[in-house]
Amino acid sequence: MKDIQNQLDDRNIPINKVGIKNIKYPITVMDRKDNKQHTVATINMYVDLPHDSKGTHMSRFVEMLHAFRPEVSLKSFSVILNQMKKDLHAASAHIEVTFPYFIRKEAPVSKSPGLMDYTCRLIGNSDPKGRLDLISEVIVPISSVCPCSKEISNGGAHNQRGEVCLSTRFKKFIWIEDMITLVESAASCDVFSVLKRVDEKWVTEKGFNNPKFVEDIVRDISKTLMEDDNIIWFSVSVENFESIHHHSAYAFITSDKKNRN
Repeated sequence: MKDIQNQLDDRNIPINKVGIKNIKYPITVMDRKDNKQHTVATINMYVDLPHDSKGTHMSRFVEMLHAFRPEVSLKSFSVILNQMKKDLHAASAHIEVTFPYFIRKEAPVSKSPGLMDYTCRLIGNSDPKGRLDLISEVIVPISSVCPCSKEISNGGAHNQRGEVCLSTRFKKFIWIEDMITLVESAASCDVFSVLKRVDEKWVTEKGFNNPKFVEDIVRDISKTLMEDDNIIWFSVSVENFESIHHHSAYAFITSDKKNRN
């Protein structure tokens, strides 16, 4: 059969990324407590395309996914990326794997068990020189109480649920659980899937006694990361879905620690 993808292209325009996007696939990820966790990921896979190539072979991306299905981790990314470059005759390769990650979490007082789900993303890139770039990302729900509202009110304060997105580059492997714990410890209070009345009282009072702006949360997380020698780069954003405004409050910090003076 005639292979159109292998034909030459005379427009002389290289393509930075070409591949497949939003493919759902079952994967296994590392779990600190139970060793492994089975989940379903949404995956994007791309390679570069030279100026003289008409197209890439899209089916090969899915074939490679099938070959590496037993486990997807940051450790295996270098193998996957190198295989993408080899099979598709590419100079660079890129992969993004987004998946729900579940952690058993007990209510603070009643100890009622529940499962919290967190959105996680592993991002890998291999450049033409073979240099590997890996990023681990978590999206964590939190709650916060407004310090200003508490200060000016005779009773109570407005509070809201928010979301923190934390991305890191590192020297040594970092557990997803550690990133989540760091974020939750910086909030007015963390979020639970199961709360009895005694737990709701505890959560309400903890948040009220620990009011924080988005600025406070993003700075507290960043301070811890800046003091961690294992972290070489990070970005952290905090978005509060305001309960008394028709907009969100937002703060963002990024730091490339390798280039800091």
